[in-house]
Amino acid sequence: MREFLEKLGAGILEESYRAVPVYKEYETVDFNLPEALRYAGMPAHSAPEAGEKAVLEALEEIGGSLFYKVGFLCMSLQWDEEGFPVLPFAQHSKLLKKNLKGCSGVILFAATVGPGVDRYIRRYERSEVSKAAILQGLGAERVESLCNLFNNEVREEAAEYRLKAHPRFSPGFGDLPISVQKEFLGSLDATRRMGITLSDSYLMAPSKSVTAIIGLERLA
Repeated sequence: MREFLEKLGAGILEESYRAVPVYKEYETVDFNLPEALRYAGMPAHSAPEAGEKAVLEALEEIGGSLFYKVGFLCMSLQWDEEGFPVLPFAQHSKLLKKNLKGCSGVILFAATVGPGVDRYIRRYERSEVSKAAILQGLGAERVESLCNLFNNEVREEAAEYRLKAHPRFSPGFGDLPISVQKEFLGSLDATRRMGITLSDSYLMAPSKSVTAIIGLERLA
């Protein structure tokens, strides 16, 4: 990634630059208890100690089944005749266009915490609905915290080369159709390398997976 950021920051990146996907795993990701409570429908300000205890116990129960993996692709950013960003998938999202305004490079990434949490959710959703809800919230927190960790790494490294990282933007948000997931994941070889598959309705499995685009803008 550093070579890409260095060339992008210096303005010497080839217009057609597109790296091969890179994959990295993290041993641990910091846990955000208030976010886990919020995703589980138990805001921190109103959750009793018992609720916090239940979330922490659930984390201990499923912790060994989780893994934290990110795959990403760095590429230069070009624009079509209508002013939309050219990406590995066809789209005409005005919101994505706005998000990437001023950018000359992008990083496409997918993140997953694996299928373990899904197995636990299925185990409890018929017998202990409240615990299944806790696990849903916990899984959402885990993958969002993983995304935040990767985003922070990109932001910090980009800043070293006078680049501004724009907020991440995901398929299914606003007017960017979720159907672009097929080409998005294909560009990362995510099924083979990360175990992420798509349903006919373009939902990812494992369910606690995220795809997103980070725009990179050169600072004056």
